[in-house]
Amino acid sequence: MLDYDERETMVAWEQLLSGDCSPSCQVRSLIGDSWQRCASGGIDAIRGEAPMATQGDAIAEAARSSTDLLAAARRSFASIGSLLEGTGAMLVLADQDGVLIDAIGDKRTLFDGMDIHLGIGGKWTEEAVGTNGIGTALYAGEPVFVHAAEHFCAGIKGWTCAGAPIHDPLDGRVVGVVDLSGHPGIFRPHNTALVAAAAREIEKALADQQSEERSRLLEAFISSAPHYRRGDGLMILDRRRRPVYCTNVPSDVTARFPLRTCAAPVPLPTDATVFLDDVTRALPPDMRGCHLTPLKLDGALRGAAVVLPSPAPRPRAGARRDPVEEAAAAIVGDSPALREVVDIACRVARGGEIASLLIEGETGVGKELFARLVGSARPADRFIAVNCGGITRELIGSELFGHVAGAFTGASREGKAGVFELAHGGVLTLDEIGELPLDIQPFLLRVLEDRVVQRIGDSRPRPVDVRLVASTNRDLRAEVEAGRFRRDLYYRIGAVSIRIPPLRERGDDAILLLEHFNAMIAARAGRERLAFAPAVLDALRAYDWPGNAREMKNLVERLHVLVQGGRVALGDLPPDLLRLGATPDRPRSAAPSARPPAEQTAARSIASLEAAELAALRDALDAEHGNLTRVAQRLGISRPTLYRKLDHHGIRRTFQ
Repeated sequence: MLDYDERETMVAWEQLLSGDCSPSCQVRSLIGDSWQRCASGGIDAIRGEAPMATQGDAIAEAARSSTDLLAAARRSFASIGSLLEGTGAMLVLADQDGVLIDAIGDKRTLFDGMDIHLGIGGKWTEEAVGTNGIGTALYAGEPVFVHAAEHFCAGIKGWTCAGAPIHDPLDGRVVGVVDLSGHPGIFRPHNTALVAAAAREIEKALADQQSEERSRLLEAFISSAPHYRRGDGLMILDRRRRPVYCTNVPSDVTARFPLRTCAAPVPLPTDATVFLDDVTRALPPDMRGCHLTPLKLDGALRGAAVVLPSPAPRPRAGARRDPVEEAAAAIVGDSPALREVVDIACRVARGGEIASLLIEGETGVGKELFARLVGSARPADRFIAVNCGGITRELIGSELFGHVAGAFTGASREGKAGVFELAHGGVLTLDEIGELPLDIQPFLLRVLEDRVVQRIGDSRPRPVDVRLVASTNRDLRAEVEAGRFRRDLYYRIGAVSIRIPPLRERGDDAILLLEHFNAMIAARAGRERLAFAPAVLDALRAYDWPGNAREMKNLVERLHVLVQGGRVALGDLPPDLLRLGATPDRPRSAAPSARPPAEQTAARSIASLEAAELAALRDALDAEHGNLTRVAQRLGISRPTLYRKLDHHGIRRTFQ
């Protein structure tokens, strides 16, 4: 910054007004450029105040259009504003049009500010009142300060101000300015850094708001999911008609909607028909027959869902559909963790030289679906599944390898082929292979190594071409170290292995599975799909799902039987869904703090999900001493969701 000289700055200003475009005093280039814009724009240099949005409706409309900005700034203004009393400074918030929508700080300064309309309703763009911290920051798009005589209008030269633009995290456009103003005595070089830090804090709050709204819009869509099929294109638009979620949508379609290139704010929607008509007009002509659904949050129109039906595939004459792709499509979920495992399984399915595969995962994650995917390149009628834990120790050898007539007491008179022979040319999946008796394991290893099987009581080898898929919910490596599973067999079946992630690690896949089972069960029963309240979707997303997809399916079947009216509310869910304690076989990563046995008994007796959720929130807040970041981590939810739950239960957010 050049040294500021009040007298020389005034001389330069007077020279500019007299028509001298090259004043003898060198002012900062930022100020000089702004002065030139003001002079050429016909700004009245003798003006003593900013214009007011004199109509009350205009002020109310500015506030309504800036609801999100006001909410995002609330915390920063509360923390900074309380420190300004007696400092001679005030903190103001302006919208993208330079209209002040909030002001806080030293009471005397706030009172003095009204003399120049530096208060709610004042318009502070350069076009309205010349060079100033708010309007010049809006123009420059970066933090600026304007000190005393550097203002263009004479009536404002008794003030100093530092403003920083607030950028929308989604599209980068300037949505407002935060400004610190006061009489010249408050000027400090770090004022600009202070407002820049406040602007960044507001932008972070806006990003949290947008993240939560995106989730809620998705929830609102999924709760109805009209005409939506896996593979369709889906674009969720927010209330400013900006894409906040896209899948299977061509980039030339999303480019038609305001995203990063909107220079001016798009009007907020009030009428669903008009809003959807605007969306339709923005679509390419060949896509205007797509399905459009208005999305409401808390009863207000907040966006729309655009579903672009995927065209039915047209196989070439005589062409065979890819069975591997069909089997992969049966696995519901779009999380990166799941898609990575599906991709590996597809490669294994197409790798004919791979003889065996090990699938690891918790109970209910869908290991059989992956086994069928791996075996999909082989004949479907040669897919044999055996549960090693469901066969007695005496019969497991005969079941696997077969036997000849009279081989042992109880053997069939004709003899029997084992599952290896029955699966010849196909796939044999051995579920719960960790339950296989230790004395049978060497025989299984020999079959895998030699590709031949001998029936019990027979000396004749029988060649078998079988792809083995073993699956387990145990830690087989730990079983090997404990001596309960042969090391050589483990390495033989686990040369290629995949771990199916549990549902709690798959993000929004829980909601996709919910809708999948909802549609499947509704179609099977010949009834309408259930609709889910947003609070229900929050609860299902926060739940740990120890039973994984199988538990989800059982829940949806239960709801289809018990729920009346077609809409699922929190009270329709089993109380266990919101209990965040440990499960019998696996500790939960987000368990609340331990309680005395009597309190544990009382907590287990809570029948209301609302009460259970409130108890869990209070437990976590107590355990983490009010640190909301750690509370959200403990509960396994995002901070925006935590804020919404705290507000819902009337818990004041007086925490860090």
